[in-house]
Amino acid sequence: MGGWQDGNGTLAIPGREEPVELMVAASYAARYRGLLGRDGLNGAIMLTPCTSVHTFRMRFAIDVAYLDRELRVLDVHTMRPGRLGLPRLRSRHVLEAEAGAMAEWGIRPGVRLSIGGSRRGTP
Repeated sequence: MGGWQDGNGTLAIPGREEPVELMVAASYAARYRGLLGRDGLNGAIMLTPCTSVHTFRMRFAIDVAYLDRELRVLDVHTMRPGRLGLPRLRSRHVLEAEAGAMAEWGIRPGVRLSIGGSRRGTP
């Protein structure tokens, strides 16, 4: 199985008709930057590979979903700025969105997500 590459795509959520805009951050630079310096987010960002996140120097609260290698949601939390999330066992990717968005979209533990239009390549 190949690794992910930085790019844009869509996030398909079971039970939701419209896909969610998705940014994939797979390189070290893109993961490091993440949501720093932003005042908000339209859609979601997936950090990969990733097992934990922090919200230091962030300007807004976020929802964080930990995903396994099959993109199944393991856990979802809301994090205020200035927090450190604990690593999650079996997590391979972390999905971030503005606080409240994941509940609205129907993202909860056990849901399997799919991604379209993103680029995957070899590591």
